[in-house]
Order: sequence, then structure tokens, then C-alpha cells
Amino acid sequence: MPLRVLFVDMNAFFASVEQQLRPELRGRPVAVAAVDVDSTCCIAVSYEAKALGIQRGMSVGQARTRGPLTVVVARPAVYVQVHHAITDAVNTCLPIESIDSIDEMTCRLGSNQREPAVALELARRVKQAIYRQVGCCLRCSIGLAPNRLLAKVAAEMKKPDGLVLINDQDLPQVLYPLALDDLPGIGPRMLRRLHSAGVTTVEGLCRLSESRMRTIWNGVVGERWWHWLRGHDLPATPTHRSTVGHSHVLPPKLRTDEGARTVLLRLIHKAATRLRRINYWAGRLEVCVVYAFRGTGWSGSVVLGSCQDTLTMIEAFQTLWRCRPRGGAPLRVAVTLYDLVPAASAALPLFPAEQCRVNLSRAMDRVNARFGLNAVYFGCIHDVRDTAPTRIAFTQIPDFDD
Repeated sequence: MPLRVLFVDMNAFFASVEQQLRPELRGRPVAVAAVDVDSTCCIAVSYEAKALGIQRGMSVGQARTRGPLTVVVARPAVYVQVHHAITDAVNTCLPIESIDSIDEMTCRLGSNQREPAVALELARRVKQAIYRQVGCCLRCSIGLAPNRLLAKVAAEMKKPDGLVLINDQDLPQVLYPLALDDLPGIGPRMLRRLHSAGVTTVEGLCRLSESRMRTIWNGVVGERWWHWLRGHDLPATPTHRSTVGHSHVLPPKLRTDEGARTVLLRLIHKAATRLRRINYWAGRLEVCVVYAFRGTGWSGSVVLGSCQDTLTMIEAFQTLWRCRPRGGAPLRVAVTLYDLVPAASAALPLFPAEQCRVNLSRAMDRVNARFGLNAVYFGCIHDVRDTAPTRIAFTQIPDFDD
């Protein structure tokens, strides 16, 4: 089986961007966090910080006990700009097939690029293009393999700045030293399921039959895994968006009942705007509050029917909010829209009043797109309209106008 996929994985991306743009941070332990408070977590750390035992997801307070550390407040707009500069650089070498996250992308090798020597030279050109066009601190690991799963595994094998090729004669033995959860897509739940089935190693996984893997995965995905581990390149399956949501750790001054309410309203505005941008309709709204000292939280949901407008979601939330428990110091809030349906399949509003609400929301979107974010908004978020700025999930790259 020939090489077909080149996978690019940017190393410690957010921290590397900060080191690129701020030379005084180069060679120093750096952590990127949403806010510079000990209770929040590190969303990215430099390799110098990793050498101290600091990991992504660790609290800032705990990370600071490991040694000298510079904490940088995240700058999502900057990371999006650098992401696009990187994609432009990669595209000068070969076309990008898919953007998999803010720091990962998949490229498809052409028929004249699949020989190992040619593919390796192409990978080195990609590294050089990023180095020269974006910056010397933006290192990446590249994996070359017959399919995307194996190319992603290859990119993870050597960091930072790695280049690993897996071809068919290496399979499956090259995978045996890996842990099961080193394979992308095997998380804690799947790991428990595999252990329950008596599979504890990658070698044991590779020895399973196709039908046995289908049974363990409880569906056709298991069969796909059987083929992927053998280097087969299967066509991608269509995906359907299932949720849209936002969450926010409240700053100290908003850790009150009223502060939580207003920030939740702000998150509803953001989620509704995003829902319309991707042209989906939502069937259910859920809100969640996590409290600082209780170790507990509250969540509630309400059925929306088929909804895309902000005002209806706000009214549904106000009804839901009256059912919350009183007291406690809220620490984090979240809003999630569920039961999403693409516009082509949605039951559109029939009554003029409902249609007016949708038209109003879309008109607000057009004004904000032309004159800037928060040019118009509902008055209930006036005091928090600049709160909960866009954060970048690793699998979701915001638009520039976010």
C-alpha cells in the first residue's frame, strides 16, 4: 500500500506562537491560560514547561509550584491569524485536504509524491515553509502513512519537530510499543471497553478479527478500525453536527447569582449566532452552573422545538433560570444547544411572529458582520458584552469576525 497522507501537527501551538511573537519568552517555561488566576487551567504549555512536569490541563496554581513559569493570557484572534499563515505556508508545498483542528491538518499525497524518498523530501519542504514564512518557533511534527489514522499516530511518535514515516511493511509491528490510548479515538470509555474484552495492548488489538472488532465497537466503526490498522485508506463517512455550546470561567467580580445569569445570557447570544452561521436549528437548550465551594453544580434544560433565534432562547432561559437552586458562589457557566438539525431538514416557523424573530436575529448578524462584533445586541447583556471572549477549542477554528 502506497503512502497517501501527510499529517501536520503543530507542537505546543499556542505557547509557540507566544514565544515567536515575544522573543523574551523563548527558551523559558510558558503556560497559556484563559485568565491569569491560580484556579484556572493551562490550555497550552511550552516544551520548557513540560520539562518541569507541567502539563496541559494542570491548574495554574499547581503549575507555578513546579518552577519559574510565565503565564500568558490567551489571545485567540492572534492564534487564528497564525493558523491561517501556517495553512498558507503548507499550501505552497501541497494542497491541504482538511483542517482537523487549530494545530492539525491533513494533506493528500499525489500519485507522484508517494515514494518514501519523495514524501520525506516534501515533508521537509513543509517544515521549511512554516519556518521561513511564519517563524522559527513554530515547530511541527509530520507523519507520513497510508491513511490518516496512521499518519496522525506517526506524527505523535516523535515530538517536537519530528518526522516519522509508516509504510505497509512496518505494519502492524511498528504500532506494538504504543499504549492503546496512544491511538487517536481511543479515550477512557473505549479503553475500559477494550479492557473488558480482554484487550490490553496494541498488539492484542491488531490480532483481533474484523467481526470481533465490530462487536467491541458495537458497530461498523470497529470494522473501519480493523482496516485502518492494516493501512487501508477508507473513504470518510459524512458527519452531522450534534451540539453548539460555550462555557466560561467567571471572573471574581461576576461570581454571584446575577453575574452568572448575565454571562449565561451572553453565552446564549454567542451560541445562537454560531448556530445561524453554520445554518442549523436547535431543539433543546441546556444551561449549567458549577459552584466554587460546593463541589457540585446545577444544570437544567428546556425544549425549544425548532429554534434559531436569540430572543426565543433568552425567554426559554429566563423560565429555566427560575428553577435554579439559590445560594453558592458560581465559578463556571455553560450553555449548550442540542438536537441540531441542518436547515434543509428543519421544520421552519410557520407563524409571522416566529418568522419576525428569526429575521430580527439574522438582521443583527448582518449589522455585526458589517460594523463589528456587538454593534447591536439585546440590552440584557450590556454590562457583560465584552465578557466571555472567543476561546479556541482545538477542534474548532473561529472565523476572523468572531
